[in-house]
Amino acid sequence: MLRYFYDNQLIKIMDKQPKNWEEAIRFSGEILKEHHLITDQYIEDIIRDCHEYGPYIVIIPDVAMPHSSAESSGVLGTGIGFTIMQKRVSFEEGNPEKDAKLFFTLAAKDADSHMKNIANLSELLMMEDMVPDLLTIETLRDFERIMEKHGM
Repeated sequence: MLRYFYDNQLIKIMDKQPKNWEEAIRFSGEILKEHHLITDQYIEDIIRDCHEYGPYIVIIPDVAMPHSSAESSGVLGTGIGFTIMQKRVSFEEGNPEKDAKLFFTLAAKDADSHMKNIANLSELLMMEDMVPDLLTIETLRDFERIMEKHGM
């Protein structure tokens, strides 16, 4: 899956820190917008869902998976964008379990593709040392070294 991000140029290493979690979601959607996979509407749908349902997108500490439903009119294609923030972003004040630095933004045109994306991403994140390794990325060369380390 690391090769997917690399080969499809779906990696963004942020050079500025978002002011809050809403801005972090907007930043994380930029790479998918650049590839014409989503529109601003999809990003706003994710933010709305987080306000309504809480920080469901923080799947484990340090990792967020921004997504909304496949029925969103803002989804133009299927893909996953990987955005690395400079520092952790808090989704729930005082709860470090709901902080994230790694953002995997999902877009899918249908439920099957959405579930496949989630399964592939889960498999990647469960690999030994993967999350700690990803947290060290500051440059594209760092990303390449992690791909080499994990044989991808």
